[in-house]
Amino acid sequence: MCGIWAIFGSDDDVSIQCNAAHKITHRGPDAFRLETIHYFPTCCLGFHRLAIVDDLAGMQPMRLYKHPHIWLIYNGEIYNHKLITEEFGFERSTECDGEVIIHLFVEGGIEFAAKHLDGVFAFVLLDTANRKVYLGRDTFGVRPMFRVTDENGFMAVCSEAKGLMTLSQAQKPGSVIEPFPPGQVETYHLDQIGKATFVERATFHKIGEHPAYKTLINPIDDDVSESLRQLLEGAVSKRLMSDRRIGCMLSGGLDSSLVAALVVKKSKEMGVTYPIQTFSIGMENSPDLLAARKVAKHIGTDHHEIVMTPEEGISAIDSVIYHLESYDITTVRASVGMYLVSKYIKEKTDTTVVLSGEGADEVMQGYIYFHKAPSADAADTESRRLCKDLYMYDVLRGDRTTAAWGLEIRVPFLDHRLSSYFLSITPSSKQPQQGKEKYLLRSAFSDTGLLPSDILWRPKEAFSDGITSVKRSWFEILQDHIEEQINDSELQDASAIYPHNTPVTKEALYYRKIFEKYYPEKSAWIPYFWMPKWSTSSDPSARTLKHYK
Repeated sequence: MCGIWAIFGSDDDVSIQCNAAHKITHRGPDAFRLETIHYFPTCCLGFHRLAIVDDLAGMQPMRLYKHPHIWLIYNGEIYNHKLITEEFGFERSTECDGEVIIHLFVEGGIEFAAKHLDGVFAFVLLDTANRKVYLGRDTFGVRPMFRVTDENGFMAVCSEAKGLMTLSQAQKPGSVIEPFPPGQVETYHLDQIGKATFVERATFHKIGEHPAYKTLINPIDDDVSESLRQLLEGAVSKRLMSDRRIGCMLSGGLDSSLVAALVVKKSKEMGVTYPIQTFSIGMENSPDLLAARKVAKHIGTDHHEIVMTPEEGISAIDSVIYHLESYDITTVRASVGMYLVSKYIKEKTDTTVVLSGEGADEVMQGYIYFHKAPSADAADTESRRLCKDLYMYDVLRGDRTTAAWGLEIRVPFLDHRLSSYFLSITPSSKQPQQGKEKYLLRSAFSDTGLLPSDILWRPKEAFSDGITSVKRSWFEILQDHIEEQINDSELQDASAIYPHNTPVTKEALYYRKIFEKYYPEKSAWIPYFWMPKWSTSSDPSARTLKHYK
């Protein structure tokens, strides 16, 4: 997890503007570099580094002796960098995985480069010889990137919006700070002093499309279970690429448990000598703590339990919303536990890379409300919609809560090969079967002994719910507290103050007020509140749904 920051065409003193780059120091606590581009006096590139691969030569902005006119800053991991090097015969200058972005760009252009990257990324590539700037972001938007432009040629880019908020030109009328769209690359032309003009935008990969790059592991015809096993194992294996210690988030649910079990298995095969650490969080005797404890014992990890109190959770909300840059209700609820467990990992251990189960519910129809889908096609359509919007919800939560503490999260279920294969399966086969969501995934691992049977078939429990007891859910604890913070008249006035995504509950208004304190008038970053479909529930918690057991 790193942080990138760049400005082009600044009318203000670049040295003053660069102070904004320090707003994302948490993303890369190991090193920091700012470089002005002498070709363009109004431009600057900044980078906060979290050293994961090649700590000696992996600092950015990156330039190569062979291509000195190209400058690169990126946040991400390119899992197939060695395969690409072998396939094209590139002469490497470093062991850093992102170096291949430069080589691929020289080989075939920016869209060609993005198509061949198996990984997650957000990058800014500057070609001074041709006066072009290129921006790109991975298919699911696992790595974040915001940009702002204006009609006078100013452009700024940052991993998080907070690194753009204080820029004077970003505050002028007509300037809009917005998330860069996943799966796309954009091209800008720079004039003599570095003012940027938009040239074109291209979609290099869509969710559900098979990737263009070569893969070592592919599905087996007519054998869904074996295909899922091999593809998930492969997705986990490639994500063990690291010079730093690797651990796992472990809620005790199906997704995080499968990932943790496979990390233990594959790390042994790869000769990793340290014990894999797993981390779970919850209030005393919460379902997640109990389930995670059972999984950790079964797979033999160095397990850490973080027992949180309601007061600790409530006191973290302000910081959580600041880091999230979101006021979505279910995102905030679910982020508190992940934020606090990330804090523990940073302060109490030397684990830096954590694998997690994010993305499985969207790709594989894992939410409880999928039991109520009116048809297989409707369920498939909803799954694809969730995948498309992941970067604004669960993917955002995973990135920001871990990056806040200088950790790097990796999400195997959003592997391009695995996700495209699962989305290609006949819609009726992907629906919940025999009362169980993600039936195909559970069945694929049912005879492997990888997990205890009751964990493998454990019903879905949302992370924000599983950290507390069934008798008193986290959302109820929050609402009881917020009831004393927001009065009725404030809620009645909310529609006039917040016309977009108007808060209709005191909880929603409470989060929105904190958000507006840090990010005034930026409500469009969240297009809608996440809610279960095909339900009459007025609350996003799965515990309000009839199917919940």
